[in-house]
Amino acid sequence: MARKKRKKELSVRKVREILRLAINCGMGQREIARSCSVSPTTVGNYRDIAQEKDLSYAEISRMSDEQLMQVFQSKKTGQKSRPQPNWEEIHQELKKKGVTLQLLWQEYKQNHPDGWQSTQFCEHYNRWRGKLDVSMRQSYKAGERMFVDYAGLTMPITDRLTGLIHQAQIFVAALGASNYTYAEASWDQSLPNWIGSHIRTFEFYGGVPSLTIPDNLKAGVRNPCRYEPDLNPTYHDMSVHYGTTVIPARVRKPQDKAKVETAVQIVERWILAPLRGRTFFSLDELNQAIWELLDQMNNRPFQKLSGSRLSWFDTIDSPALSPLPQTRYTFAEWKNAKVNIDYHIELFRHYYSVPYQLVHESVKVRYTWTTVEIFHKNKRVASHKRISKEGGHSTCKEHMPKSHQAYLEWTPSRIINWGKKAGDSTAQLMELIMNSRSHPEQGYRSCMGIMRLGKQYSNQRMEAACRRAIAVRAYSYKSVRSILEKGLDKLPLPESDLPPVIPIEHNNIRGSEYYH
Repeated sequence: MARKKRKKELSVRKVREILRLAINCGMGQREIARSCSVSPTTVGNYRDIAQEKDLSYAEISRMSDEQLMQVFQSKKTGQKSRPQPNWEEIHQELKKKGVTLQLLWQEYKQNHPDGWQSTQFCEHYNRWRGKLDVSMRQSYKAGERMFVDYAGLTMPITDRLTGLIHQAQIFVAALGASNYTYAEASWDQSLPNWIGSHIRTFEFYGGVPSLTIPDNLKAGVRNPCRYEPDLNPTYHDMSVHYGTTVIPARVRKPQDKAKVETAVQIVERWILAPLRGRTFFSLDELNQAIWELLDQMNNRPFQKLSGSRLSWFDTIDSPALSPLPQTRYTFAEWKNAKVNIDYHIELFRHYYSVPYQLVHESVKVRYTWTTVEIFHKNKRVASHKRISKEGGHSTCKEHMPKSHQAYLEWTPSRIINWGKKAGDSTAQLMELIMNSRSHPEQGYRSCMGIMRLGKQYSNQRMEAACRRAIAVRAYSYKSVRSILEKGLDKLPLPESDLPPVIPIEHNNIRGSEYYH
């Protein structure tokens, strides 16, 4: 490659030397041919072109190599001067989806049949493209890539009350085709701020690119890997919601994100540096100042190309972006959990039910400020309203085994009312059983066992058995069953063992005052 370039440079020097000797020195055609190691015919061609165009050597010496070869090389090979394409238009068209350099050459050839052939067309374009800045030189399809990163510089925000200074982080995003840039300040680089900045970036662009290229920071990538980086689940969840694919840049490969590296430098020079002397007292105040200068920056004309970031965005990137989803992404976090034997999982010391068949299974929990969703093998198996109360249970009836669901149909008041059919002692024992447990529901099973005994024994025997159980403080189903099986209920209680009649009190029972 170096040898080929050297050969081209030598050819240009020879042309200049031939013209110098012919025009300035007035040497003969054969003498020039021997001096420059070319044929006399070649010397004659160059001399004829200079005479035909009435060019002085001073005018020739001011020409660039490309201009010189365009004027003289075409005549030397016996061809007409080739029409020049508009390379800026070619460069912009290449950013559109499906457009290739071969297609653009074919269109050029249709308009200019005597124009360059494919190889020359591509060589001239690549030579023109090589003069652009590195970031502008890279070719990306319209609406295809968005590069995101944090700037190295931070901006101070002063607390009005304490005077303490907090350094705000600067998030920067840039589209690949148009270089259209977005920037904002956030308190830190935590996951909620990282996700929030992406959401506001998509809304700023009014659409979503096909690919999002971040750096390997912890908020976005849990385990950096050159071939299979492990994304943070929340970051992946957000990308699925917006329909973009996240492909992190390779570790220690800045060329993978040269666009945003350049955008960061421009933001630091044109936005952060002008704001360095101002004092900001809130994040909103800082962002308003950033966005004002951001508009100016995106409207500033390019130095080596026509147009600006905004004009290129309007014509190239904006039409190619995917539309925003109907709803904004709701920030959600994920955690792994294991289903306990009581078919509940724990989240911040509150317990949420899942179908009982998943006992001992591993599940994934997605939780927002308002909801808790539980997934097993990528399928949602439960959804609950999020409860902040510690130690509580959120249980769906459908998640319980059939035998457990039967207990849900009963309440303390219903159980006590059933006991009253047998007598006051039966109702009193049931209340004592439920009150002796930390949760009334834990006594339901014992009470329902006593209710079954009522199907085998008369109300009189049930009353007598419950009265004896109260007397000996045996508040359980097994005690009542034992008293009935052994016939102890038929034996009279001594007067000293008779339990005092305790009025039944319970939150779910209305007193006589209710009806006054």
